[in-house]
Amino acid sequence: MTTKQPTPDRDNGTARTLRFDDAVELAQCVVAAPRPILIGLDLDGVLSPLVDHADDARLLDGVAEAIEQLDTFKDVAVSVVSGRALTSMRTFGLPSHVHLIGSHGIEVANTPMLPLTDEEHTRLSTLRMLAQEAAAMAGPGAWVETKFASVAIHVRTANPDTSHWALANLKQQTTAVDGASCKPGSNVLELFARHTSKGAAVVQLRQTINANTVVFIGDDVTDEEAFAVLRGNDISIKVGTAPTIAQHRLSDPHAVLRWLTALASGF
Repeated sequence: MTTKQPTPDRDNGTARTLRFDDAVELAQCVVAAPRPILIGLDLDGVLSPLVDHADDARLLDGVAEAIEQLDTFKDVAVSVVSGRALTSMRTFGLPSHVHLIGSHGIEVANTPMLPLTDEEHTRLSTLRMLAQEAAAMAGPGAWVETKFASVAIHVRTANPDTSHWALANLKQQTTAVDGASCKPGSNVLELFARHTSKGAAVVQLRQTINANTVVFIGDDVTDEEAFAVLRGNDISIKVGTAPTIAQHRLSDPHAVLRWLTALASGF
């Protein structure tokens, strides 16, 4: 099922070799899994190639059609679980049957959110101030995104040296804010006034649809939280070459599209 692909990472001066799964064969494994099946998908870096600015991201051509076809099969549910806010996720044109979960699990489509407490409001204000200061330290290209219960600093287009220092300093400052937490990602650090995780979101969704098999596919550090709650017949898939606890790998969003297309044809 796998093919060897070299990565630039090196251990003891020797390039490591990763194995990427064949997309079609991996789809066949999912088709054969016990139903009901929950298919969980990250968005950026999985269904949409990574871009310098989040507002420029788009689904790969064919992704929405493949996901739409999955809705025609019995005992198969699809969810997109993203760090993006729900308002941002809705701009991608995902099929209406997809369960949308945003902000790493804080926002669930068609489910009212608990209002922030006074303590959480105060905490969020502090985190926003720290993030703005860190963006200034990172320099041109860094920007801050404000969400319902969190704030994220993005540094993909900023100077790598100043960005590294700014994020490290911000992470340390966050530990001093009572009740706050943070999650690193690909050129981003997100600060939370309310605890959340993709893992908790997947556990809740599994219970809601009574899934026998959960498949989760993601590319970022926060997706490891979802991989960690999988069990038994579940299938975890990492996109890209970053370290992971996932069982399988696909190389990039184009490989994910091949997987989704094969999945839609196989069911």
